[in-house]
Amino acid sequence: MHPMAQYVGLDVSLEETKACVVDETGQTLWRGCCASTPDEIEKLVCKHAPNAMRVGLETGMLSVWLFHELKKRRVPIICIDARHAKAALSLQINKTDANDAQGIAQVVRVGWYRQVLVMSMDTYAIRAMISARAQLVSTALKIKNTVRGLLKTLGLILKIGSQRRYIQIARSAIQDNPVLLPLSNQC
Repeated sequence: MHPMAQYVGLDVSLEETKACVVDETGQTLWRGCCASTPDEIEKLVCKHAPNAMRVGLETGMLSVWLFHELKKRRVPIICIDARHAKAALSLQINKTDANDAQGIAQVVRVGWYRQVLVMSMDTYAIRAMISARAQLVSTALKIKNTVRGLLKTLGLILKIGSQRRYIQIARSAIQDNPVLLPLSNQC
């Protein structure tokens, strides 16, 4: 006779992860919590669900990191779409993190989920760099346009120039204004 399959639901927050283990009939075997780290989650699964078929967590801030770290540790982790899970979990009467973990366990047990493709950490790192660069370029442009607009109200029109010469152009535009001149020393 083979051991009964187990399914684990994780409701992850920054500090703590609520967990629930159910068997293949849907019976709750264990409920509890641990720190939201791969090591602690792995220990929890090994101790309370040694026959885990699926361990489910929703998409969120820590899900990419946890997914990859738990995959490395051979935990049968799946990441489910948070919107999809929310629809299933919204039927609960008493909404708590512990009940969400139980709901996720049931969802992964019966297959009522949409598994999310979790990209590699390298892909996320590249995306983060591209996003950060776009944000910095956008912020720099906003600052330049703000300075240009403020100076325009004082009758000082900045000449269009290269990105590298912007500070020189702005300084030369305010050099004859005694109120604005101290600002050029702070650039």
